[in-house]
Amino acid sequence: MVRIALDPTPYHHTHALLEFPDVAARLGFEHMQLTPHADFAPFFRYPKADDDLVAALKKRATDAGVTIPALLPVQRISSPDEHLRVAAVRNFTRVIQLAVEMGVPVINTEFSGRPELPEESEDAFYRSFEQLLPIIEREGVRVNIDPHPDDFVEDGLEAWRVIRGLNSRSVGFVYVASHTFHMGDRARTLIPELGDRLGAVYAADTFDHHRSHGLRYITNPPGNAVRVHQHLNIDRGDVDWNELFSALRASGYLDCEDALIVSNVFGEDENADASARHQLARIKELADS
Repeated sequence: MVRIALDPTPYHHTHALLEFPDVAARLGFEHMQLTPHADFAPFFRYPKADDDLVAALKKRATDAGVTIPALLPVQRISSPDEHLRVAAVRNFTRVIQLAVEMGVPVINTEFSGRPELPEESEDAFYRSFEQLLPIIEREGVRVNIDPHPDDFVEDGLEAWRVIRGLNSRSVGFVYVASHTFHMGDRARTLIPELGDRLGAVYAADTFDHHRSHGLRYITNPPGNAVRVHQHLNIDRGDVDWNELFSALRASGYLDCEDALIVSNVFGEDENADASARHQLARIKELADS
């Protein structure tokens, strides 16, 4: 049975951290992925949660009937700046501790390097995992990585090669649908390649920035090193959802008992409730079709 989780990011500005499980339950979700939050594990900084906050969040989730199957930290684990990389390893180590305390078996994250320094970033990535892998494997958590736009590796197949190079079954891949056109629009070929190392799927739509001969989005001056993508409601962009879910079904992912699909729409904050309900209904429809 596929678990469908809410990414509560749209509610960060209107609700407190401890309210997120109630929000998810009210919207019909049984699961929630906890994303970077100032009170828990902020972007690029040391986590701020203590034992009391962890206990309170676990209780609120239990009371709401909502599980937290995954945490999503973002730390500069592939930074070519050694000072930032060392800090990121320390921060990520604390995130692993929090996941264990929370009883959360999965950590989904990003490479967080720099595209203008790909070799240096890849080297930093492997040096970070020389330190992190023994902890990850000892604690029994699974880490999945997303090749995010503006990272040192954006292409999906090349990102899988980098992950595979770690030679650890404790590290897998996050397939983010809203990054489809940066990853190479290769769901039909990439998902079979990933096999059981596909650890999570994020469901939000985006437009194909390559269309109109590269003029769909114009930045000035021309040649700016920018990346454009959206996190829209399913069916508002160019992602081929039937193709994606056909590939997931053929690979056996949708039949895995630990399969996780996260709704992560960020472009509908003014209609967050309606957006979340739409996402839940459409993901169920696609998974069941």
